[in-house]
This record gives sequence, structure tokens and C-alpha cells, in this order.
Amino acid sequence: MAQEIHIIGGGLAGSEAAWQAAQLGADVVLHEMRPVRSTDAHKTDGLAELVCSNSFRSDDWENNAVGLLHEEMRRAGSLILRAGDAHRLPAGGALAVDRDGFSQAVTRTLEQHPRIEIRRGEIEWPPDDWRSVIIATGPLTAPALAEAIRARTGEDSLAFFDAIAPVVHHDTIDMSVAWMQSRYDKGDGADYINCPLDEAQYRAFIAALLAAEKTEFKDWESSTPYFEGCLPIEIMAARGEETLRFGPMKPVGLWDPRAAKRPYAVVQLRQDNALGTLWNMVGFQTKLKHGEQARIFRTIPGLQNASFARLGGLHRNTFINSPRLLDEQLRLKAEPRLRFAGQITGVEGYVESAAIGLLAGRFAAAEMLGGTPSLPPRTTALGALLAHITQNADANTFQPMNVNFGLFPDLQTAEPKRGRGRKPLLARRALNDLETWLNAVMRAAAE
Repeated sequence: MAQEIHIIGGGLAGSEAAWQAAQLGADVVLHEMRPVRSTDAHKTDGLAELVCSNSFRSDDWENNAVGLLHEEMRRAGSLILRAGDAHRLPAGGALAVDRDGFSQAVTRTLEQHPRIEIRRGEIEWPPDDWRSVIIATGPLTAPALAEAIRARTGEDSLAFFDAIAPVVHHDTIDMSVAWMQSRYDKGDGADYINCPLDEAQYRAFIAALLAAEKTEFKDWESSTPYFEGCLPIEIMAARGEETLRFGPMKPVGLWDPRAAKRPYAVVQLRQDNALGTLWNMVGFQTKLKHGEQARIFRTIPGLQNASFARLGGLHRNTFINSPRLLDEQLRLKAEPRLRFAGQITGVEGYVESAAIGLLAGRFAAAEMLGGTPSLPPRTTALGALLAHITQNADANTFQPMNVNFGLFPDLQTAEPKRGRGRKPLLARRALNDLETWLNAVMRAAAE
């Protein structure tokens, strides 16, 4: 490989970037530090390992922005979506995957690609003779590389904490208490396990959360904010006694067949592996100490004898101030040979991270092969997300963001801008504009 693209980080973004660049004809070296250096959150040395939830969230492209992003990535030849679809688990209208099968499929595909070389080991900073580099080290960037990034950008690192939800062995859930149902009977109608709480049980649970022993922060971590979309349950409980009942424990759309009524509150569990032996406690990310988790979660009806395959945890996520530091092609303004991709750019979520990897890989390949990178239209989910992190967000208040329809340009004045019909119109416009963009990119590559 005389001239190759070096990608640092084998998570979802790095894996997708490597695939896209190689598919376009560029030679790629993918660097992953595991297993030479491990992290607090990873359990394997597989590429694209999912360390938090196993859900890619809604797959409804007409009414949900992340579902639209799924569809756009499928049409753009995404490896992450292809592997996700191949290892899909029942989850109502969501795309949930068997995490082990998913990671193994991504790893195997990249290992077998003739244009991709995988090297294991930590990169503290890319050598000066690497002409094209994508840094996709995600929220768990190794300290040496993180410090090198700070030194070269002159920016203080921004950070937040991301909490991991517990996983329960299915055969320890009391199904004489719990029942199977999706909220509003979506999907197959019975994709989630539901554990009901009456009012007294709910209030006792909230009191236990508030009184429980939590993980202590180090002095330098104490001012780091949480990402609002992944708050620990005890932080939500501290905001008000009813907060959880209007959040992950909301009972709406559910009916307890044994009590013949809607429960006062509910804990939902979602299938976490293809065998159906492991189930994830939905929305129950936490920083409680492990002993406290086991004690308190076993007070939930149906989980009194629960055995936990994994208890909740907490890890520190880092990201750069992308609107200030990156250009519209994801290049570092101060050193354009470097691109950034994934969660380190300030996008939040598995799919969003992979999407930015998809774009970074395409941009780097076009540049390496002598072409001009083509930006996706801002009317698409890919383009809206890219524009947000590189141009539209306020650099002074920049925080992680999931894709949402609020990032898209308005519809034309003759079309409705509000109401139930707005999202499908935005989605159809996006897919039409995406096809035009993809076709133009293919024509340019062929010339």
C-alpha cells in the first residue's frame, strides 16, 4: 500500500469508514488498539463492538429521523446497516441486533476485504508521513491520543458521562408476574418483557434509588455534564418523583393482562442476543454501585430472583468542538490531512456515529483517488447531521446531538411545516435528494 488511508479506531465509525473507502477503491489501514490496550467498557477485541444498548433505535424512516438515517445508509451501501439487518432481533419498530453476531460479521467482512489491512496496537499520534488519516476513536479515546488532540487544537476537551444499562438472564425473570407486549402493540406486538409496579412499589423504588450509594467522581470529573438522552435513572429520579414514570417507566400503551388494567409504572426489558437468553433493562443506565444495583433492581416485580449477566456501569466520553475545529469535509482546519469521524465529533448514537464514518470514508477516498469530495444535500439525514456538527451548531454551546428532524431545512412554503404530515414529506424529500446525490457521485467516479 504505497498511499493508503489510515483509520484510527475500529468502532462503528472506523469500521464503516474503512468499508466505504475500500469499496470506492482506496487502500486502507485500520488501526484498533484492542486487545493490546483495553478499555473500561469493551469486553472483546471485535470490531464495531456495541458497549451500551444493542438497539439502533427506530427503523421507521417516514416518521423518525434515525429511521430515515438507517434507510439512507442502506442505500449508500453501509456495512453497519447490512450487518445490523443480518443480525436483527425482535424489538417492535426498533432495529435491535445480536451484539456478538453483529460484531463478528463486521470483523470478518473487514478482515476479508482485499484493500483493508487491520493492525492491532495503540496510536498515540499519526506520523507526519501519513497523508490521509481518519481519527474515529469514539468516546473512549486513549489518554495519549486525546492529549495530543488537545495540544494541537488548542481546545479544552469537552466530555460527558455515558451510563450502561444492566442485562438480565431470561430464565431468572418471573413470567408469572411479567408479561410480553410492545407499547401500543407495535411491531409483532409482543417484543418486550414488562414488569409492572403499583403506586406503592413505584414510590418505594424511587426512594431506594435516591438513597442508594453511587459511584464517586474524581475531582477532575465532577463538572462534566451528562448527555440528556442517556441520563442515569438515579439522576432522573432526583429531578422529581414522577420523572421516571413519564420517562423509561411510563406505562402508556401497555395493559397488564393479569391485573386487567394499565400498571402505575413499568420496567421494560428488550431482547439482547439472538438466543433470547439475555434481556436489556430499557432506559436503566445507571451509576449506582454494583451491590446497590442488584439489591434495588430485585425489588422490581418479576425481577426478584434476577441474575445479571452485566450490571450497569459508567464511562467517560470525550468529543471535540467540531463546529470550531472541522471544515465541511470533516477535516481538521489546522491540519487538513486529519479527518474526524464518529462520536468524537459530537454526534450521539450508534447510527449517527457510523453515518459520520460513512461520510469520512467517502470523502477521504475521493480525495486520495484524485477526485473532489461531494457533500450530501442538507435535506438528507446524512447532510443535515454533517451540517449541524461542522457549521450549524453554536461552537460556544456545542453538545452531543442525535439526528432529528429539527436539523433539516424547512419544507417549501406551499407544503405543511407542522403537523403529522410534515415528517413523511421531509423523509420523502430526503430520499429523493439522496438518490440524486448518490447517482451524481457514481457518475463522477466513473469519469
